[in-house]
Amino acid sequence: MKKKKTLSIFGLGYVGVVTAACLAEQGYHIIGVDVSRKKLDLINKGKSPIVEKGIDDLVSKTVKRKRFCVTDSAMYAISNSEVSIVCVGTPSMENGAIDLSHLKNVSREIGASLKGLRRYHIIVIRSTMMPGTTEDVVIPIIEKASSKKAFKDFGVLVNPEFMREGNSIEDFYAPAKVIIGSRKKQDEKVLRSIYGFIKAPFISTDFKTAEFSKYLDNVFHGLKIVFANEIGAFSKRFGLDGKKAMEILCMDKKSNISGMYLKPGFAFGGSCLPKDLKAVLHKTKIGELDLPLLGSIVKSNDLAIRRAFEAIKKTGKKKITMLGLSFKPGTDDLRESQMVRLAELLIGKGYKLKIYDKNVSLAALMGANRTYIENEIPHIASLLCGSINEAIKTSEVIVVGHSAKEFKKAIKKIKKNQVLIDLT
Repeated sequence: MKKKKTLSIFGLGYVGVVTAACLAEQGYHIIGVDVSRKKLDLINKGKSPIVEKGIDDLVSKTVKRKRFCVTDSAMYAISNSEVSIVCVGTPSMENGAIDLSHLKNVSREIGASLKGLRRYHIIVIRSTMMPGTTEDVVIPIIEKASSKKAFKDFGVLVNPEFMREGNSIEDFYAPAKVIIGSRKKQDEKVLRSIYGFIKAPFISTDFKTAEFSKYLDNVFHGLKIVFANEIGAFSKRFGLDGKKAMEILCMDKKSNISGMYLKPGFAFGGSCLPKDLKAVLHKTKIGELDLPLLGSIVKSNDLAIRRAFEAIKKTGKKKITMLGLSFKPGTDDLRESQMVRLAELLIGKGYKLKIYDKNVSLAALMGANRTYIENEIPHIASLLCGSINEAIKTSEVIVVGHSAKEFKKAIKKIKKNQVLIDLT
Protein backbone atom coordinates (compact mmCIF):
# COMPACT_ATOMS: atom_id res chain seq x y z
CA MET A 1 0.00 0.00 0.00
CA LYS A 2 1.34 3.42 -1.00
CA LYS A 3 2.39 5.57 1.98
CA LYS A 4 0.22 8.66 2.39
CA LYS A 5 1.78 12.12 2.32
CA THR A 6 2.68 14.16 5.39
CA LEU A 7 0.77 17.42 5.43
CA SER A 8 1.32 20.54 7.53
CA ILE A 9 -1.65 22.67 8.59
CA PHE A 10 -0.89 26.32 9.45
CA GLY A 11 -3.44 27.82 11.82
CA LEU A 12 -5.28 25.63 14.32
CA GLY A 13 -8.49 27.56 14.63
CA TYR A 14 -11.89 26.37 13.51
CA VAL A 15 -10.99 25.55 9.89
CA GLY A 16 -7.49 24.31 10.65
CA VAL A 17 -8.44 21.85 13.40
CA VAL A 18 -11.32 20.35 11.42
CA THR A 19 -9.16 20.08 8.28
CA ALA A 20 -6.28 18.54 10.25
CA ALA A 21 -8.40 16.04 12.18
CA CYS A 22 -10.40 14.92 9.15
CA LEU A 23 -7.26 14.40 7.02
CA ALA A 24 -5.57 12.56 9.90
CA GLU A 25 -8.64 10.34 10.16
CA GLN A 26 -8.03 9.43 6.49
CA GLY A 27 -4.54 8.19 7.30
CA TYR A 28 -2.44 11.28 6.55
CA HIS A 29 0.26 12.30 9.01
CA ILE A 30 -0.60 15.85 10.04
CA ILE A 31 1.74 18.45 11.53
CA GLY A 32 -0.33 21.27 12.96
CA VAL A 33 1.34 24.67 13.32
CA ASP A 34 0.16 27.51 15.56
CA VAL A 35 1.65 30.33 17.64
CA SER A 36 -0.74 29.67 20.55
CA ARG A 37 0.89 27.52 23.22
CA LYS A 38 -2.53 26.92 24.77
CA LYS A 39 -3.88 25.35 21.56
CA LEU A 40 -0.81 23.21 21.13
CA ASP A 41 -0.99 21.93 24.71
CA LEU A 42 -4.67 21.04 24.37
CA ILE A 43 -4.10 19.09 21.15
CA ASN A 44 -1.10 17.30 22.64
CA LYS A 45 -3.47 16.12 25.37
CA GLY A 46 -5.91 14.87 22.74
CA LYS A 47 -8.35 17.73 23.29
CA SER A 48 -9.83 20.07 20.70
CA PRO A 49 -9.23 23.83 21.06
CA ILE A 50 -12.59 24.49 19.36
CA VAL A 51 -16.17 23.53 20.19
CA GLU A 52 -17.72 21.53 17.36
CA LYS A 53 -19.88 18.45 17.12
CA GLY A 54 -17.69 15.32 16.89
CA ILE A 55 -14.34 17.13 16.84
CA ASP A 56 -13.23 16.11 20.36
CA ASP A 57 -13.42 12.41 19.52
CA LEU A 58 -11.70 12.95 16.17
CA VAL A 59 -8.80 14.92 17.69
CA SER A 60 -8.42 12.45 20.56
CA LYS A 61 -8.39 9.45 18.25
CA THR A 62 -5.94 10.86 15.70
CA VAL A 63 -3.53 12.19 18.35
CA LYS A 64 -3.46 8.78 20.10
CA ARG A 65 -2.72 7.10 16.76
CA LYS A 66 0.16 9.57 16.27
CA ARG A 67 -1.33 10.86 13.06
CA PHE A 68 -1.81 14.38 14.40
CA CYS A 69 1.09 16.19 16.08
CA VAL A 70 1.63 19.91 16.61
CA THR A 71 4.46 22.44 16.70
CA ASP A 72 5.12 26.17 16.76
CA SER A 73 7.99 25.79 14.29
CA ALA A 74 7.22 26.54 10.64
CA MET A 75 10.70 25.28 9.73
CA TYR A 76 10.02 21.87 11.29
CA ALA A 77 6.62 21.61 9.60
CA ILE A 78 7.88 22.53 6.12
CA SER A 79 10.98 20.33 6.39
CA ASN A 80 8.89 17.30 7.34
CA SER A 81 5.90 17.69 5.02
CA GLU A 82 5.21 17.71 1.31
CA VAL A 83 2.12 19.92 1.25
CA SER A 84 1.21 22.85 3.53
CA ILE A 85 -2.41 23.96 4.01
CA VAL A 86 -2.84 27.51 5.28
CA CYS A 87 -5.93 28.01 7.46
CA VAL A 88 -5.09 31.17 9.41
CA GLY A 89 -7.84 33.67 10.19
CA THR A 90 -8.56 36.82 8.18
CA PRO A 91 -10.82 38.76 10.60
CA SER A 92 -12.64 42.00 9.82
CA MET A 93 -11.18 45.37 10.70
CA GLU A 94 -13.33 48.33 11.80
CA ASN A 95 -13.63 49.66 8.25
CA GLY A 96 -14.83 46.28 6.91
CA ALA A 97 -11.58 45.32 5.22
CA ILE A 98 -10.01 42.01 6.18
CA ASP A 99 -6.94 41.84 8.37
CA LEU A 100 -4.21 40.02 6.45
CA SER A 101 -1.58 40.24 9.19
CA HIS A 102 -1.80 36.53 10.13
CA LEU A 103 -1.69 35.49 6.47
CA LYS A 104 1.30 37.74 5.78
CA ASN A 105 3.17 36.42 8.81
CA VAL A 106 2.56 32.80 7.85
CA SER A 107 3.59 33.54 4.25
CA ARG A 108 6.89 34.99 5.51
CA GLU A 109 7.49 32.00 7.79
CA ILE A 110 6.73 29.54 5.01
CA GLY A 111 8.99 31.45 2.63
CA ALA A 112 11.88 31.50 5.10
CA SER A 113 11.39 27.77 5.72
CA LEU A 114 11.46 27.02 1.99
CA LYS A 115 14.79 28.83 1.52
CA GLY A 116 16.97 25.85 2.36
CA LEU A 117 14.57 23.21 1.06
CA ARG A 118 15.85 21.36 -1.98
CA ARG A 119 12.58 19.80 -3.06
CA TYR A 120 9.32 21.11 -4.50
CA HIS A 121 6.71 22.01 -1.88
CA ILE A 122 3.02 22.81 -2.46
CA ILE A 123 1.22 25.52 -0.47
CA VAL A 124 -2.59 25.40 -0.37
CA ILE A 125 -4.33 28.59 0.76
CA ARG A 126 -7.58 27.74 2.52
CA SER A 127 -8.00 31.06 4.35
CA THR A 128 -10.83 33.36 3.25
CA MET A 129 -9.42 36.30 1.29
CA MET A 130 -10.46 38.81 -1.34
CA PRO A 131 -9.78 38.16 -5.05
CA GLY A 132 -6.19 38.98 -5.95
CA THR A 133 -4.70 38.29 -2.51
CA THR A 134 -2.82 35.17 -3.57
CA GLU A 135 -1.21 36.83 -6.58
CA ASP A 136 -0.65 40.28 -5.06
CA VAL A 137 0.20 39.43 -1.45
CA VAL A 138 0.89 35.77 -0.68
CA ILE A 139 3.11 34.78 -3.61
CA PRO A 140 5.31 37.93 -3.56
CA ILE A 141 5.94 37.51 0.20
CA ILE A 142 6.86 33.83 -0.14
CA GLU A 143 9.09 34.50 -3.15
CA LYS A 144 10.93 37.31 -1.37
CA ALA A 145 11.43 35.34 1.86
CA SER A 146 12.51 32.16 0.08
CA SER A 147 14.46 33.62 -2.86
CA LYS A 148 12.54 31.09 -4.93
CA LYS A 149 10.08 31.28 -7.81
CA ALA A 150 6.44 30.22 -7.60
CA PHE A 151 5.42 27.31 -9.86
CA LYS A 152 9.08 26.54 -10.49
CA ASP A 153 10.45 25.94 -6.98
CA PHE A 154 7.17 25.71 -5.07
CA GLY A 155 3.49 25.35 -5.92
CA VAL A 156 0.51 27.44 -4.84
CA LEU A 157 -3.17 26.50 -4.87
CA VAL A 158 -6.31 28.19 -3.57
CA ASN A 159 -8.84 25.88 -1.91
CA PRO A 160 -11.57 27.78 -0.03
CA GLU A 161 -13.52 25.97 2.68
CA PHE A 162 -17.32 25.75 2.78
CA MET A 163 -17.93 24.37 6.27
CA ARG A 164 -20.85 25.41 8.45
CA GLU A 165 -20.25 25.67 12.18
CA GLY A 166 -22.08 22.80 13.84
CA ASN A 167 -21.82 20.69 10.68
CA SER A 168 -18.17 21.18 9.76
CA ILE A 169 -17.05 17.54 9.83
CA GLU A 170 -20.02 16.49 7.73
CA ASP A 171 -19.35 19.37 5.31
CA PHE A 172 -15.64 18.50 5.08
CA TYR A 173 -16.39 14.93 4.02
CA ALA A 174 -19.43 15.72 1.87
CA PRO A 175 -19.21 19.29 0.55
CA ALA A 176 -21.45 20.59 -2.23
CA LYS A 177 -18.29 21.32 -4.24
CA VAL A 178 -14.51 21.39 -4.02
CA ILE A 179 -12.99 24.46 -5.67
CA ILE A 180 -9.33 24.52 -6.61
CA GLY A 181 -7.70 27.64 -7.97
CA SER A 182 -4.51 26.70 -9.77
CA ARG A 183 -1.95 27.64 -12.39
CA LYS A 184 -0.17 24.33 -12.61
CA LYS A 185 -2.08 21.13 -13.34
CA GLN A 186 0.46 18.94 -11.56
CA ASP A 187 -0.05 20.87 -8.30
CA GLU A 188 -3.79 20.51 -8.63
CA LYS A 189 -3.44 16.80 -9.31
CA VAL A 190 -1.66 16.38 -5.96
CA LEU A 191 -4.49 18.08 -4.03
CA ARG A 192 -7.14 16.12 -5.91
CA SER A 193 -5.32 12.95 -4.87
CA ILE A 194 -5.27 14.04 -1.22
CA TYR A 195 -9.01 14.67 -1.40
CA GLY A 196 -9.64 11.40 -3.21
CA PHE A 197 -12.02 10.22 -0.48
CA ILE A 198 -14.38 13.19 -1.01
CA LYS A 199 -17.37 12.51 -3.24
CA ALA A 200 -18.26 15.90 -4.67
CA PRO A 201 -17.84 17.89 -7.91
CA PHE A 202 -14.29 19.21 -8.28
CA ILE A 203 -14.11 22.61 -9.95
CA SER A 204 -10.85 23.84 -11.42
CA THR A 205 -10.56 27.59 -11.90
CA ASP A 206 -8.21 30.58 -11.61
CA PHE A 207 -7.00 32.04 -8.30
CA LYS A 208 -9.32 35.07 -8.24
CA THR A 209 -12.49 33.12 -8.99
CA ALA A 210 -11.59 30.55 -6.33
CA GLU A 211 -10.96 33.31 -3.78
CA PHE A 212 -14.23 35.06 -4.63
CA SER A 213 -16.33 31.88 -4.50
CA LYS A 214 -16.36 31.86 -0.70
CA TYR A 215 -17.57 35.46 -0.50
CA LEU A 216 -20.13 34.89 -3.22
CA ASP A 217 -21.66 31.99 -1.29
CA ASN A 218 -21.85 33.89 1.98
CA VAL A 219 -23.22 37.09 0.45
CA PHE A 220 -25.91 35.04 -1.29
CA HIS A 221 -26.75 33.23 1.94
CA GLY A 222 -27.13 36.57 3.72
CA LEU A 223 -29.29 37.86 0.86
CA LYS A 224 -31.59 34.84 1.12
CA ILE A 225 -31.99 35.23 4.88
CA VAL A 226 -32.85 38.93 4.62
CA PHE A 227 -35.24 38.26 1.71
CA ALA A 228 -37.06 35.58 3.71
CA ASN A 229 -37.24 37.87 6.75
CA GLU A 230 -38.64 40.77 4.73
CA ILE A 231 -41.27 38.48 3.20
CA GLY A 232 -42.03 37.34 6.75
CA ALA A 233 -42.49 40.95 7.89
CA PHE A 234 -44.72 41.71 4.88
CA SER A 235 -46.78 38.59 5.52
CA LYS A 236 -47.22 39.33 9.21
CA ARG A 237 -48.33 42.90 8.51
CA PHE A 238 -51.03 41.79 6.06
CA GLY A 239 -52.19 38.63 7.81
CA LEU A 240 -50.44 36.09 5.56
CA ASP A 241 -48.67 32.85 6.47
CA GLY A 242 -45.09 33.85 5.60
CA LYS A 243 -43.60 30.43 6.30
CA LYS A 244 -46.16 28.73 4.07
CA ALA A 245 -45.61 31.32 1.34
CA MET A 246 -41.85 30.71 1.38
CA GLU A 247 -42.41 26.95 1.46
CA ILE A 248 -44.47 27.26 -1.73
CA LEU A 249 -41.76 29.48 -3.29
CA CYS A 250 -39.11 26.85 -2.57
CA MET A 251 -41.17 24.09 -4.20
CA ASP A 252 -40.40 25.61 -7.61
CA LYS A 253 -37.02 24.10 -8.45
CA LYS A 254 -37.24 25.27 -12.08
CA SER A 255 -37.31 29.04 -11.69
CA ASN A 256 -36.99 29.84 -7.99
CA ILE A 257 -34.51 27.53 -6.23
CA SER A 258 -32.29 26.95 -9.26
CA GLY A 259 -29.68 28.60 -11.46
CA MET A 260 -32.41 30.47 -13.32
CA TYR A 261 -31.86 34.25 -13.36
CA LEU A 262 -28.49 33.88 -11.62
CA LYS A 263 -26.36 34.85 -14.61
CA PRO A 264 -24.81 38.32 -14.70
CA GLY A 265 -26.21 40.42 -17.53
CA PHE A 266 -28.42 43.44 -18.14
CA ALA A 267 -31.38 44.87 -16.21
CA PHE A 268 -34.70 43.00 -16.01
CA GLY A 269 -37.84 44.29 -17.71
CA GLY A 270 -41.03 42.95 -19.28
CA SER A 271 -44.69 43.00 -18.41
CA CYS A 272 -44.47 41.08 -15.10
CA LEU A 273 -41.38 41.68 -12.98
CA PRO A 274 -41.40 45.51 -12.84
CA LYS A 275 -45.19 45.72 -12.49
CA ASP A 276 -45.46 43.15 -9.71
CA LEU A 277 -42.49 44.49 -7.80
CA LYS A 278 -43.98 47.99 -7.91
CA ALA A 279 -47.28 46.63 -6.61
CA VAL A 280 -45.58 44.94 -3.64
CA LEU A 281 -43.59 48.09 -2.85
CA HIS A 282 -46.76 50.17 -3.02
CA LYS A 283 -48.38 47.79 -0.55
CA THR A 284 -45.44 48.17 1.84
CA LYS A 285 -45.97 51.94 1.84
CA ILE A 286 -49.61 51.45 2.73
CA GLY A 287 -48.55 49.16 5.57
CA GLU A 288 -45.82 51.61 6.64
CA LEU A 289 -43.22 48.86 6.33
CA ASP A 290 -39.53 49.52 5.84
CA LEU A 291 -38.22 46.66 3.68
CA PRO A 292 -34.90 48.01 2.35
CA LEU A 293 -33.89 44.90 0.40
CA LEU A 294 -37.10 44.81 -1.65
CA GLY A 295 -36.97 48.57 -1.96
CA SER A 296 -33.44 48.52 -3.38
CA ILE A 297 -34.27 46.15 -6.27
CA VAL A 298 -35.63 48.84 -8.60
CA LYS A 299 -32.77 51.20 -7.77
CA SER A 300 -30.16 48.52 -8.45
CA ASN A 301 -31.90 47.58 -11.70
CA ASP A 302 -31.83 51.21 -12.83
CA LEU A 303 -28.11 51.42 -12.07
CA ALA A 304 -27.48 48.68 -14.64
CA ILE A 305 -28.77 51.06 -17.33
CA ARG A 306 -26.56 53.84 -16.06
CA ARG A 307 -23.50 51.54 -16.10
CA ALA A 308 -24.28 50.53 -19.69
CA PHE A 309 -24.54 54.18 -20.72
CA GLU A 310 -21.27 55.07 -18.97
CA ALA A 311 -19.51 52.20 -20.78
CA ILE A 312 -20.72 53.61 -24.11
CA LYS A 313 -19.81 57.16 -23.14
CA LYS A 314 -16.31 56.05 -22.15
CA THR A 315 -15.56 54.95 -25.74
CA GLY A 316 -15.77 58.57 -26.87
CA LYS A 317 -17.61 57.47 -30.02
CA LYS A 318 -21.02 58.61 -31.26
CA LYS A 319 -22.23 56.08 -33.86
CA ILE A 320 -23.95 53.34 -31.87
CA THR A 321 -25.73 50.17 -32.92
CA MET A 322 -27.98 48.30 -30.52
CA LEU A 323 -28.65 44.61 -31.19
CA GLY A 324 -31.87 43.76 -29.38
CA LEU A 325 -34.68 46.06 -28.27
CA SER A 326 -37.36 43.87 -26.68
CA PHE A 327 -37.11 43.09 -22.98
CA LYS A 328 -35.65 39.64 -23.72
CA PRO A 329 -34.74 37.53 -26.79
CA GLY A 330 -37.42 35.57 -28.62
CA THR A 331 -40.17 38.14 -28.02
CA ASP A 332 -41.39 41.41 -29.49
CA ASP A 333 -42.58 42.68 -26.10
CA LEU A 334 -41.32 46.22 -25.49
CA ARG A 335 -43.16 46.83 -22.21
CA GLU A 336 -40.69 47.90 -19.54
CA SER A 337 -37.79 47.04 -21.88
CA GLN A 338 -34.58 48.38 -20.38
CA MET A 339 -33.06 48.41 -23.87
CA VAL A 340 -35.72 50.94 -24.85
CA ARG A 341 -34.75 53.06 -21.84
CA LEU A 342 -31.08 52.84 -22.84
CA ALA A 343 -31.96 53.81 -26.42
CA GLU A 344 -33.92 56.84 -25.22
CA LEU A 345 -31.02 57.89 -22.99
CA LEU A 346 -28.59 57.67 -25.92
CA ILE A 347 -30.91 59.63 -28.21
CA GLY A 348 -31.34 62.29 -25.56
CA LYS A 349 -27.56 62.62 -25.23
CA GLY A 350 -27.10 63.17 -28.96
CA TYR A 351 -25.80 59.77 -30.05
CA LYS A 352 -26.45 58.55 -33.61
CA LEU A 353 -28.32 55.31 -33.05
CA LYS A 354 -29.26 52.31 -35.17
CA ILE A 355 -31.24 49.36 -33.83
CA TYR A 356 -31.75 45.81 -35.04
CA ASP A 357 -34.19 43.31 -33.55
CA LYS A 358 -35.89 40.97 -36.02
CA ASN A 359 -38.84 40.49 -33.67
CA VAL A 360 -39.40 44.21 -33.35
CA SER A 361 -40.25 45.55 -36.78
CA LEU A 362 -43.32 47.59 -37.57
CA ALA A 363 -44.36 45.13 -40.25
CA ALA A 364 -44.49 42.23 -37.81
CA LEU A 365 -45.88 44.07 -34.79
CA MET A 366 -49.56 43.91 -34.01
CA GLY A 367 -51.87 45.12 -31.28
CA ALA A 368 -50.40 46.55 -28.07
CA ASN A 369 -46.77 46.56 -29.19
CA ARG A 370 -47.51 48.33 -32.45
CA THR A 371 -49.56 50.92 -30.59
CA TYR A 372 -46.78 51.27 -28.02
CA ILE A 373 -44.15 52.01 -30.68
CA GLU A 374 -46.33 54.38 -32.68
CA ASN A 375 -47.57 56.32 -29.64
CA GLU A 376 -44.81 56.08 -27.05
CA ILE A 377 -41.52 55.73 -28.93
CA PRO A 378 -42.06 56.77 -32.58
CA HIS A 379 -38.58 58.33 -32.59
CA ILE A 380 -37.12 54.86 -31.99
CA ALA A 381 -39.21 53.21 -34.71
CA SER A 382 -37.41 55.23 -37.36
CA LEU A 383 -34.06 53.87 -36.18
CA LEU A 384 -34.93 50.19 -36.73
CA CYS A 385 -32.85 48.46 -39.41
CA GLY A 386 -33.97 45.56 -41.60
CA SER A 387 -30.76 43.52 -41.20
CA ILE A 388 -27.77 43.14 -38.93
CA ASN A 389 -25.38 44.13 -41.71
CA GLU A 390 -27.28 47.36 -42.28
CA ALA A 391 -27.20 48.10 -38.55
CA ILE A 392 -23.51 47.51 -37.91
CA LYS A 393 -21.95 48.50 -41.26
CA THR A 394 -20.99 52.06 -40.28
CA SER A 395 -21.23 51.67 -36.51
CA GLU A 396 -18.40 52.59 -34.15
CA VAL A 397 -19.84 50.88 -31.08
CA ILE A 398 -21.97 47.73 -31.09
CA VAL A 399 -24.09 47.15 -27.99
CA VAL A 400 -25.45 43.62 -27.64
CA GLY A 401 -28.57 43.41 -25.46
CA HIS A 402 -29.67 39.85 -26.20
CA SER A 403 -27.94 36.48 -26.33
CA ALA A 404 -29.56 35.59 -29.69
CA LYS A 405 -27.60 33.22 -31.95
CA GLU A 406 -27.61 35.66 -34.86
CA PHE A 407 -26.02 38.30 -32.64
CA LYS A 408 -23.27 35.90 -31.59
CA LYS A 409 -22.48 35.24 -35.24
CA ALA A 410 -22.44 38.97 -35.99
CA ILE A 411 -20.02 39.64 -33.11
CA LYS A 412 -17.43 37.41 -34.77
CA LYS A 413 -17.52 39.59 -37.87
CA ILE A 414 -17.05 43.01 -36.32
CA LYS A 415 -14.10 45.08 -37.47
CA LYS A 416 -11.02 45.87 -35.39
CA ASN A 417 -11.95 49.55 -35.22
CA GLN A 418 -15.42 48.76 -33.81
CA VAL A 419 -15.97 48.56 -30.04
CA LEU A 420 -18.09 45.75 -28.64
CA ILE A 421 -20.14 46.20 -25.45
CA ASP A 422 -21.84 42.96 -24.50
CA LEU A 423 -24.60 43.43 -21.92
CA THR A 424 -25.58 39.77 -21.89
